[in-house]
Amino acid sequence: MPERLYLYDTTLRDGQQTQGVQFSVAEKVKIAKALDRLGIDHIEGGWPGANPTDSAFFEEAPETRATLTAFGMTKRAGRSAENDDVLAGVLNARTPAVCLVGKTHDFHVETALGIALDENVENIRASVAHCVAQGREALFDAEHFFDGYLANPGYALDCLRAARDAGARWIVLCDTNGGTMPTEIGRIVSEVIAAGLPGDRLGIHTHNDTETAVAGALAGVDAGARQIQGTLNGLGERCGNANLVSIIPTLLLKEPYASLYTTGVTHEGLKTITQVSRMLDDVLNRVPLKQLAYVGASAFAHKAGLHASAILKDPSTYEHVAPDAVGNERFIPMSNQAGQSNLRRRLMEAGIEVAPGDPALGRILETVKAREAEGYAYDTAQASFEMLARAELGQAADFFEVKRYRVTVERRKTKYDRMGTVSEAVVVVKVDGTKKLSVSESFDETGSDRGPLNALSKALAKDLGPYQEIIDDMRLVDFKVRITQGGTEAVTRVIIDSADGQGRRWSTVGVSANIVDASFEALLDAVRWKLARDVPDTGLRAAE
Repeated sequence: MPERLYLYDTTLRDGQQTQGVQFSVAEKVKIAKALDRLGIDHIEGGWPGANPTDSAFFEEAPETRATLTAFGMTKRAGRSAENDDVLAGVLNARTPAVCLVGKTHDFHVETALGIALDENVENIRASVAHCVAQGREALFDAEHFFDGYLANPGYALDCLRAARDAGARWIVLCDTNGGTMPTEIGRIVSEVIAAGLPGDRLGIHTHNDTETAVAGALAGVDAGARQIQGTLNGLGERCGNANLVSIIPTLLLKEPYASLYTTGVTHEGLKTITQVSRMLDDVLNRVPLKQLAYVGASAFAHKAGLHASAILKDPSTYEHVAPDAVGNERFIPMSNQAGQSNLRRRLMEAGIEVAPGDPALGRILETVKAREAEGYAYDTAQASFEMLARAELGQAADFFEVKRYRVTVERRKTKYDRMGTVSEAVVVVKVDGTKKLSVSESFDETGSDRGPLNALSKALAKDLGPYQEIIDDMRLVDFKVRITQGGTEAVTRVIIDSADGQGRRWSTVGVSANIVDASFEALLDAVRWKLARDVPDTGLRAAE
């Protein structure tokens, strides 16, 4: 029978220690619910008492199937466990489980804590015993364990035994500095088990300072540890923690793990992991990393013509798992490396029917190659590629025509009665034979100027006649600029990412010596792609 592995998520605590990351209570609740639906066993909500947000989260924590866990530290020297107010604050969160961090490296005990080695062991024992006496599931987080074991294995093991004998359900071996190699992690975990601490009570907690956190966690499992700690998308202090978004699919889809173990995440739940990963990035207001294993937008992207040709015959030629197993999608980008295999596949995915041997295929390829020589990049701007292909095929609907536009930027007293920069845009469009002029200034709710592209976007979206309602839920979510040539001949490439209320996200590109013109070109493609998808009876909507 497969053996059970337990997944412990610390996104809301260790992940919040990422530079630039600070969750609100509502965001923590949202993430906790997503983790619970995914099938995580333990959700560590934070350190109650350490900051107001963590304390408030435990007061408003949702009901979960997963075991909600509060994090804290062992009692301080010179106090009893019963009279330590910090330990009491952790227990007062009333969570079913409590994870206590304690020192296991003699150097840290004597230098950082400034106490005797035996006193530290007693602090561990008394703290864990107090939590168990309160009816809580106790976990001991053995900080700096691997470094401590290398320096003084006997003492490090004494710390673990103290937690075990006091009733800790899990003893978590932490590579706190992230510098231990996976092979060494495996060896040490094996030696810990040989010393009498059973693997079904051991967890592994790795950091990514050498880009080996996932490998280190799997090495711990290979050696016998049965709990894995990590975070969504590898969030965490410094270089981050072991990425559960990479670990979970590996456990379910790759051998020998898929045959040897089960987890709380089912194969059906695994199909939501891409969505969960991107939800976290949305909460953090950042662009998802395309190169993330399994869930990244590039994880199943096949740019080379040779690869795309083979993928059409059998996806396993260049894919180690099926993308739908993790809720992701296969992606055939267009670029100047593309052949007709890429082109046919990409057109098919966009819902564009082209007969085999149609001369338009060659024209599209030549146009893509010529435009990329000018600075365009269609491998990252698939919506623009689709609009280019439709134009070559005579399938581009004429929703509106831009007759002219103007952008001005000046420094003056704003409507918020203070001096500042003001971007103003005027756009004239022709819709159904009628010219419409729209003017917009670019301000956010604080009165700050949001720039000329924002002004253009607002002016263009002010009045598109019968199409206005369709674009009302459209928003710009990312803007990237690249200078493709230097000096006085500089050419600017702008990539715009757009999204809508239906959860779709698409990218468009514009190129010009003028950054505003390049931006407006990309913006127009974004609006036209949205209309092509959503205007009824155009015959241009791609298969969803």
